[in-house]
Amino acid sequence: MTISDPVLEADIHAYIDDQLDVGRRIEVEAYLSEHPAVAAQLMADLRVRDELRLALAGNRSTNRVETREAARILEGAFARRRTLELFRRAAMVALFIGAGWAAHALVGPFGATQVVASMPTPQFVREAVRAHQTALLREAMPSQAESSKYDPAEIRSSTAIILPQLPGSWSVVDAQIYPSAYGPSVEVSVEPSKGERMSLFAVRPGSFAVQQVMLVHEGDATAAYWQIGEVAYALVSEQRADGDLADTARRLARTLY
Repeated sequence: MTISDPVLEADIHAYIDDQLDVGRRIEVEAYLSEHPAVAAQLMADLRVRDELRLALAGNRSTNRVETREAARILEGAFARRRTLELFRRAAMVALFIGAGWAAHALVGPFGATQVVASMPTPQFVREAVRAHQTALLREAMPSQAESSKYDPAEIRSSTAIILPQLPGSWSVVDAQIYPSAYGPSVEVSVEPSKGERMSLFAVRPGSFAVQQVMLVHEGDATAAYWQIGEVAYALVSEQRADGDLADTARRLARTLY
């Protein structure tokens, strides 16, 4: 049994615009069958879309100038609604990021330089630690060839996951796509310096949030994790001190905006 990606608002818009492949359309339709209110709104949007297409196509029954002009106005309003939603989300990201870094600037000189999580560890962090341990296991097995071919653009195109820009001094040892509870995840094994191994993990957890860097200890490993928008990240190490790991994670996070 496979677990599909959660259906998001963007999927609903893509469904209306006929921009989903057959498999994803089936998943969206299954979701709509369980959420009648969302399905009703979608049907209303589909009706408006089809009426607009009919009017703008110059159909004889709607060929009046007044009707065509009204259709254009409706189409513009429909598009603006989506644009405003995108701007709203972007504003939320900017607001939370600005507040987070302002707080860091104020608290940093007088308090701790990292936050150790006291809440339950998120599921994606546990998966990040498991992916890190798997990468270490692969490294010790000659039969398991590592792939240092690292293409962030290809990963983004295939998974919709944006990865941070890695420092030029880091070497990518292995890059793998792993299954997760939320869909495909990305694990990149890196060597910041000779003899040191860390893992950068990224996944779309199915929720929208802006979360500052947090630290959690899982066995011998320490994970610095954060979330920006719809993608969550974790930097996992068994060698770096907490403060150094958190600062490294913050530097990676800043490359994402």
